[in-house]
Amino acid sequence: MSQIPLSPSLPDLQPVALADRVRSVDTLRGVALLGILAMNIIAFAYPSMAYMNPVAPDLVDYVGPFEGANKAAWWIAHVVFDVKMMSIFSMLFGAGLILMSERDARKASSLEVGGARRGFAGVYYRRLGWLLAIGLVHAYFIWWGDILVAYALCGMLLYPLRRLKPIWLIVIACVLFVVPLLIGTGFGLMMEYFRTEAQRLSELAAAGTVLNEKQQEIVEMQKGFSEGFGGSAAEITKTVAAMRGSWFDAFKVNALNAVMLQTIVFGMNTFWRALSMMLLGMAFMKLGIFSASRTRSFYLTLGLIGYAVGVPLVIAGALRLIDSGFDFARMYLINGHFNYVGSLFVALGHVSVVMLICQSGVLTHVRRCLAAVGQMALTNYLMQSIICTFIFNGWSGLGLGQFAQHERAEVFIVVGVVWALELIWSPLWLSKFQFGPAEWLWRSLTYAKMQPFRKVSI
Repeated sequence: MSQIPLSPSLPDLQPVALADRVRSVDTLRGVALLGILAMNIIAFAYPSMAYMNPVAPDLVDYVGPFEGANKAAWWIAHVVFDVKMMSIFSMLFGAGLILMSERDARKASSLEVGGARRGFAGVYYRRLGWLLAIGLVHAYFIWWGDILVAYALCGMLLYPLRRLKPIWLIVIACVLFVVPLLIGTGFGLMMEYFRTEAQRLSELAAAGTVLNEKQQEIVEMQKGFSEGFGGSAAEITKTVAAMRGSWFDAFKVNALNAVMLQTIVFGMNTFWRALSMMLLGMAFMKLGIFSASRTRSFYLTLGLIGYAVGVPLVIAGALRLIDSGFDFARMYLINGHFNYVGSLFVALGHVSVVMLICQSGVLTHVRRCLAAVGQMALTNYLMQSIICTFIFNGWSGLGLGQFAQHERAEVFIVVGVVWALELIWSPLWLSKFQFGPAEWLWRSLTYAKMQPFRKVSI
């Protein structure tokens, strides 16, 4: 790949300099990145069903009973982290485009050039193209729960919308945000129909009625739904053995889950949710919300509204999930909607708290460490996957093989250890180097030339 010179008066675009970074954005990104691990740890440590259904009977021997510390761990993760941190991370992805666009406009203005320079679009799409490639490698060869592929695909739709006014970005975001609710409700209704109809037909068969071919298909389809969403004992046992076994055994499970996540889940939920949050993040960046430049009363009001609306919604949904035994039909039909909507408001509460702390000037050392984690977000995200798969996967004896070996509450010890490692190593690394290793590689590929790596002492 070679660079195309723009013109003698239009120098090539360069990676963002440290002085151009918005530290509040880095701090918030660091908080979100650490919080994402509290969501993902269950999918690292257990069969994927454990994330959706903590009371699945065939999983109890692996995750432990849903009581005591295990239940408390689920409640904390569900109310504080689940979907909330991914919402913030997605919003910051959109905010990043605005930061890049504004920086480009400033450079163009300083050169007395009207509008964005011709190189910006190329840089932006090359950046996303390489992110997609990194995400695919991560998803299929390290861990299936990758979000980078979704971000790269959704991000490709943002560029033409970057100049829209905040109000229009918010309106479009709200419309997209509703789509998964409609899809989920429709899917839940379908599941309820098949369950009710299959039960009726099974009762007829038990009474001696001979079912026709279509009726038998309905019964078999419902059986497939039950086994697929409930996680049959045979499938769970097979998954546990594969993840504790060879790298290739784990790869097959990983690849199957990744395909499911990047097709069905992406179309039903991730695409709409991620894109809506990115658009909201673009609007918030334009409005100065992420740069900690709004008034203290603004953030206090936003935080109070966010928590006052979001926390009760999330708790009400959690109680409904528990009461239904985490029934999947009811989850898609209505019970999961509470956290889907409530998580956005709780995320706004989290954003407000971080911005208030940034404004106040307190916790200087903590903010510096969090900002370093956020500045190295790609490296730290990949490191989370590498560390956790090493701990939980067998890899033919190269890994520790702890998959499904500990109860739910116990695996959160790993979360605390990884948090500590990333909070310590990120500022130490950035004291010597300009970028994290993954960021350096990403920038070098994006700009088609090796970027400076070490910091130069003056």
